[in-house]
Amino acid sequence: MVKPHEYLTYRGREGQWAWILHRVTGVGIFIYLLVHVVDTALIGWGPPYFNNMMALYRHPAFRLGEIVLGGTVLLHALNGIRVIIIDFWPAATVVQRKLFYGVLVVFAAIYLPVAIYMLQEILR
Repeated sequence: MVKPHEYLTYRGREGQWAWILHRVTGVGIFIYLLVHVVDTALIGWGPPYFNNMMALYRHPAFRLGEIVLGGTVLLHALNGIRVIIIDFWPAATVVQRKLFYGVLVVFAAIYLPVAIYMLQEILR
């Protein structure tokens, strides 16, 4: 059985980190979708329950969670494109490190301005 610290000490470098990030973001998105299905189902119990849940989502902690969720979805999508490129173009395995750094650069270029804008909305 692989111990958790071995994941961090393996010398897989960028490929390993891309794999870990892809799995973690995928699990995070899946958990969000489960919660979203449950909170949407609350409408069946009546408007008061649903409205209370929607009021809870307006809390700053949940608003910060929206920012994290946006980053999670974006990173998962960009890394998924990287995986598709490597799968359909085997020669890309030679440049998979550069592709990973490209994903990080594109992620930062898109996510940081959006996150700053969303934070400004929360702080008002």
